[in-house]
Amino acid sequence: MLRSQAIFRLHPLAALLLALFCGVAQAAPQPITGLPLQAQGENRWRLPAGEYHGQFSIDQSMELLCEPGAVFQAGGEGNGLLIEASDVTVDGCSVMDWGRNLTAMNAGIFIRPKAQHVVIRNNRLRGPGFGIWVDSSRDVSLIGNRIEGDASVRSQDRGNGIHLFAVSGARIIGNHVSNTRDGIYIDTSNGNHLEGNVLEDLRYGVHYMFANDNSVIGNITRRTRTGYALMQSRKLTVIGNRSEHDQNYGILMNYITYSTLKDNVVTNVERGDTGGDAMISGGEGKALFIYNSLFNTIENNHFRLSDMGIHLTAGSEDNRISGNAFVGNQQQVKYVATRTQEWSQDGRGNYWSDYLGWDRNSDGLGDVPYEPNDNVDRLLWLYPQVRLLMNSPSIEVLRWVQRAFPVVKSPGVQDSHPLMKPPTEPSMRKPQEPTP
Repeated sequence: MLRSQAIFRLHPLAALLLALFCGVAQAAPQPITGLPLQAQGENRWRLPAGEYHGQFSIDQSMELLCEPGAVFQAGGEGNGLLIEASDVTVDGCSVMDWGRNLTAMNAGIFIRPKAQHVVIRNNRLRGPGFGIWVDSSRDVSLIGNRIEGDASVRSQDRGNGIHLFAVSGARIIGNHVSNTRDGIYIDTSNGNHLEGNVLEDLRYGVHYMFANDNSVIGNITRRTRTGYALMQSRKLTVIGNRSEHDQNYGILMNYITYSTLKDNVVTNVERGDTGGDAMISGGEGKALFIYNSLFNTIENNHFRLSDMGIHLTAGSEDNRISGNAFVGNQQQVKYVATRTQEWSQDGRGNYWSDYLGWDRNSDGLGDVPYEPNDNVDRLLWLYPQVRLLMNSPSIEVLRWVQRAFPVVKSPGVQDSHPLMKPPTEPSMRKPQEPTP
């Protein structure tokens, strides 16, 4: 049974005096049952429009529906809503101005470990700390929420829009996150599903750390410093996502194994400022960066109009790379290693917009292999100052020698069956709204 239906609205002067008398000891969150909730059925309650000041907790199973104009105003302290019970739904509420203490994990909505089967749907959150923090829970659904950080704060000092720690079975679908640190951060969490989220103006759009068996389907990142930062994880399914006008990296794979990247589109990645917190150096506007990642399948993706199409390094071998399109990148491939990598599977390679070969039998495949790099490229990567000699006779002689005597050719990438036409560009599974 709900307790008191009274709402406490303190005059600003009274609130200041109360804070002075209480000192540093802050009051515990107020129970949500102290608000003027209106019964809508069994365990279903409606919160009327109004501004509700302070921090609130939900410690019993319920469905909370907010009328338009119902706003939780946290006053710059703590968590806006603290969810401590299982089987809780929060729908259509606005949560504003919670705390900014990242060490204390201040969040607009904080879901505690014992709270399972929680649904956070169609809410609007705006504040400096974390948007939604899910802590060691199971089977949580975060659907259709709009989360906005404080753009005036340096990105490293903001909280993440959605943060999962030790979570399993989460569904994160159709959210819009902007101006937080990372859009969606997944840490030590297995078996979760991300789909149809729009992530803009961030450090990283999607950020994985030590998370396995996750799926990332049909999301969009825009104007981030890395669209999809996939790190120290395995068995990720990354399908049908888009990276648009991101900086440094569209998709970054760092210690990723046994994962699938398919039907993704990365476009217009440019060299940009890392903000002083780059985890891996060398973000030269790479559509795809593969660092120490093995046994992955990378098929039917489009990497285009970026400073660099793909860069492999640090032992990134034994990956299946075929059926992709590399279109209009300033440099298609960067790869320095000790053995040649073959980028075709079952007689089918990739499409390269700068391929100059021919197709005499009209089977859709080039008759000569595509080899994007040579000894001159290796010299430039190892000794950037050699660029001063790019048009010199010595460089021209080196290029002629390696063409005339293939025995001096260095190991690199070879596509023995390049495609003469690009594969069909994948379409989004779910329409996504453009940036207003």
